[in-house]
Amino acid sequence: MYTPNRTPSVSPEINITPFVDVMLVLLAVTLIAAPTIKNTITVNLPRAKAGAFHQTKATLVINKNRTLQLNGKAVSQQKLEQTLKTLTSKEILIEADRSISYGTIADILATAHRAGISSLGLVTIHGH
Repeated sequence: MYTPNRTPSVSPEINITPFVDVMLVLLAVTLIAAPTIKNTITVNLPRAKAGAFHQTKATLVINKNRTLQLNGKAVSQQKLEQTLKTLTSKEILIEADRSISYGTIADILATAHRAGISSLGLVTIHGH
């Protein structure tokens, strides 16, 4: 039944839709802005009077027959790890023939890693 003297009751619930909208906008702004924030440390490095330091990198050549040459000297794959451990420079460049399989290159990289080589570079020809 309808009673004209009774006023409609107001629901005591909180409307959270505007709150969710604001939170989603803040989340979007945070996700967009986060990659642009950089944590940098400014370091004032000392100066030294010294001659130029040239460190040469060793070159490992792998031809299409899978024979290895380290700095122009033939080396077997079995002795590669031992030979790499004797290098003074822990950086090598790898020149591999295009026909060498990925698995062979992966084996060489793993051997170099076990030998303590800290930096590897793959030599390519610039072009298409």
